[in-house]
Amino acid sequence: MADSETKRVRRTPEERAAEIDSKIGVITQSIEGLEAKKQSAIASFDEKIAAAQERIKVLEGKKQEILAPKPPRKPRKTKKQKIQEILKEAQKSGMKPEEIAEKLGINLSE
Repeated sequence: MADSETKRVRRTPEERAAEIDSKIGVITQSIEGLEAKKQSAIASFDEKIAAAQERIKVLEGKKQEILAPKPPRKPRKTKKQKIQEILKEAQKSGMKPEEIAEKLGINLSE
């Protein structure tokens, strides 16, 4: 029974404080590790956010392109309209119908 009743050795306050200091050091190191992970995660999310914002800008550009009014198209001219336009321009330049026919090699019969 004497063996089971041995008293445990009490530690001095300095020893207890040293043990607490070592625990504080371990916890501080774990905090530093967590801070490093936090910074890398923040950087990762910042990159993802920047990529998403770039995609938004591209989509906004496409949206503006879709909503912007298109310039009106010129209607196509038929062959008859083109010939009439050529004749009008020739008459504006001072040519007479006989001169136009002569240049084209056409005989006008009256």
